[in-house]
Amino acid sequence: MDKQQFFNGAVFDAYRWFGAHLTGDAAVFRTFAPNASRITLTGAMNGWTETDLHQDGRSGFWEVSVPGTQAGQLYKYRIYAADGSVTEHCDPYGFAMELRPACCSIVTNPDEYRFTDEKWMQSRTASPDAPLNIYEMHLGSWQRNSENANGWFTYEQLADRLIPYLLDGGYTHVEFLPLSEHPFDGSWGYQNTGFFAPTSRYGTPAQLRLLIDRLHHAGIGAIMDFVPVHFAVDSYGLAKYDGTPLYEYPHSAVGESEWGSYNFIHSRREVRCFLQSAANYWLEEFHFDGLRMDAVSRLIYWQGDPQRGVNGDTLDFLKNMNHGLKARHPSALLIAEDSTAYPGVTRPVDEGGLGFDYKWDLGWMHDTLEYCQTQPDMRPRDRGKLLWSMHYFANEHYLLPLSHDEVVHGKAAIVQKMWGADEKDKYAQARTMYLYMFAHPGKKLNFMGNELGQLYEWNEAGTLDGALADRPFHRFFHSLCKTYVENSALHADYAPDNFRWAKNHADAPCVFGMERRANGETLLALCNFADSEQNFTASLPKFTILLDSNAAEFGGTGETLAVSRKDSLCTVALPRYSAVLLKL
Repeated sequence: MDKQQFFNGAVFDAYRWFGAHLTGDAAVFRTFAPNASRITLTGAMNGWTETDLHQDGRSGFWEVSVPGTQAGQLYKYRIYAADGSVTEHCDPYGFAMELRPACCSIVTNPDEYRFTDEKWMQSRTASPDAPLNIYEMHLGSWQRNSENANGWFTYEQLADRLIPYLLDGGYTHVEFLPLSEHPFDGSWGYQNTGFFAPTSRYGTPAQLRLLIDRLHHAGIGAIMDFVPVHFAVDSYGLAKYDGTPLYEYPHSAVGESEWGSYNFIHSRREVRCFLQSAANYWLEEFHFDGLRMDAVSRLIYWQGDPQRGVNGDTLDFLKNMNHGLKARHPSALLIAEDSTAYPGVTRPVDEGGLGFDYKWDLGWMHDTLEYCQTQPDMRPRDRGKLLWSMHYFANEHYLLPLSHDEVVHGKAAIVQKMWGADEKDKYAQARTMYLYMFAHPGKKLNFMGNELGQLYEWNEAGTLDGALADRPFHRFFHSLCKTYVENSALHADYAPDNFRWAKNHADAPCVFGMERRANGETLLALCNFADSEQNFTASLPKFTILLDSNAAEFGGTGETLAVSRKDSLCTVALPRYSAVLLKL
């Protein structure tokens, strides 16, 4: 590693030098701690005694070679601070860690598993015209393993269960909540201690590589949630790593987040190298097909608050990281969770943007869910909530999310959010909303359980209701996903002539028509959010029905879609709370 480039913030593969690296019959341990007075290694390789690391002058780079070190052995660093305090830390660049509450790093052999996904890696694409239907999931609560004390399956065991489910469901990608090591289950992986260590909850790094390899062989992409904003406060982690705030701000006013974590200080070039190396690590060493960047608004504005102004240091870090990642992995997807109106989030860095491929459309999400929670007789007043998104849609490459954040902490499951107390009506409205979602321009993301139509919130200590997999709503959702993947008119989301609102009479304000065009194909989605039958009248050619949310097999009434023609006009009678997708 070029140390000067490290101090300049230009390194994207610092993990190749830092951490524990097996070399023949020994291992080299390296860490960066410029303010430490002494550092020792303690672990299984030295009988848990202390072996001194040696500093390269006064550079802050410490290292030691320990003969006889083997893969699987545990270790820590004992760091002596200038103030005389001594704290044991896991390795910031450690490639594996013990299961919580234990916290030692683990020596690994990166060659333990060799990928065989060359064909996938060469053919994958980041084209905005490709279908993108993401299944977001938390590995520990998707299914429960009765033979494991914590209820978890291993990465390898999950491959056997997950891949057939994704294939059957019509998903193009799976997105995992953060898999980097974390001490608290309830953080869902968003408060990390091991930024280079796959969580040991579900097995070894080799087993995670196998899972991704098998996903690729099945034609499914893998995305991971990445958290470049903050980290866990646990004393064995990054907090005051060398006895001083090395990775975090020294002042609590900006150094502590609302989640009880520490914010990274992105102005430090060494911290930038750490984070961008971690991001590159998951793409390079684990063949992830993309990263979803958490809480990007907090990288744009101070503490995520536009009133406090743009944080120039973090913005500069973000641009440099994304530019470097795309240079190394052009076909990998970079996705921003960002709720702000900051411009150019999905514009390339060399064109003045932030360099993401997609941005979550949280405005669309909130407006859509609020509309569906409104009682039907008030929906004509709120018609604009479903129309507004297309006023700004051309500004960015948007992705439509119904994520984990919307089904926890008292927010209710998606079906529960629908207006009314009648379960049948709730499911009917949910089917209509989802067809509206998949016909609306923008890539798609749904959190696990949405496809089942669960009537209770997600809990990381629980699991999905597998019995719902045989219910009509699940059949509808998977039919919708497959219809989306199979029709290219629904993929070219950002072409200016791909979408138009279909005109309708003002006396049917709860009816929305969306026309999608691409590759000579024209589709028309008609959605009726009213509590009564509504007519859609327009000049329409002959059509075939691709999907009818009111079909009996999906839990609807099964009424035959009433269609009448007079002169040049065609009238489609839409039952209450129903939607259809037509191919013209």
